[in-house]
Amino acid sequence: MNTRTLTLALGAAIIVVANAVALGGVAWNRSGEPESRLALSQRELAKTAEWRAHHEDSGLALSLKWRIPRAGQEAYEKNGYWSYGGSPSWLDERRLAELGFDVERAKAQGAGQQPYLRKSEREVLVVLELAGAAWEQALEGARRNLADKQAALAAEPDAEQAIRAEKQARDWLEREERHNSRLFAIDAGTDLAGLRAQYPDRSRYMILTAHLRLHRSANGDEVVLGGYLNTRAGHRINVPHALRGAFAAARVAEVYEVYEASGAAPFGVVLAVGRRLEPWIESVVQR
Repeated sequence: MNTRTLTLALGAAIIVVANAVALGGVAWNRSGEPESRLALSQRELAKTAEWRAHHEDSGLALSLKWRIPRAGQEAYEKNGYWSYGGSPSWLDERRLAELGFDVERAKAQGAGQQPYLRKSEREVLVVLELAGAAWEQALEGARRNLADKQAALAAEPDAEQAIRAEKQARDWLEREERHNSRLFAIDAGTDLAGLRAQYPDRSRYMILTAHLRLHRSANGDEVVLGGYLNTRAGHRINVPHALRGAFAAARVAEVYEVYEASGAAPFGVVLAVGRRLEPWIESVVQR
């Protein structure tokens, strides 16, 4: 066997082994009863960038649209914005220490020399809550905001600024009720069993892997440490070939949109999460 033939044979063998390992991992992930199973809608899913390429032979994938609980002014100004990453307020210094970070070491390093911060990223488990208390809080914030703007308009019915603010508040409440994602990142940890005991409803809470890194900010003279949660790499959901036709006219948000454009049919997806905490689509229902 010449060198070229041997190289081709080795290359083919590596591909076969890699595919076998990948397929074995998928099979293991989907074996047995799913770790969680949630009924999502178009509100919680977005097209990835390659979807827009429309290559006949390319795989299609969706991404989870999740949000961060916010309070006060941000509750209705920013809460509809979904992301693949963010800094939840509940990731304070106490929680970061519980997750194994050396908070004091990170705070002690100078602003220009932060090797610990640069190398701080680690894998954690994130809890995503569907249509629960965090979404109810967002709804309530939007309703309070509208009530405040309506009161201001009643006091000054001809004020242009008050008219605009009242309309924006009404539009915002409608988006919160009908369009914005209802999926919120509410907790993180390292112990799957412990998190599942705390959030036992497997139809409301999914637990997935995520990456968490530290970041510093200043509050006057005080250094404040926070955490940036990144789920982009781990939450890509491949669409099975047999189900791609269901998304042809579906209202799926583009990857950089804030909420869905109107005019397309809404849909529902049953999303299962397996043993390796990797999600997959079990079924799609047009509505």
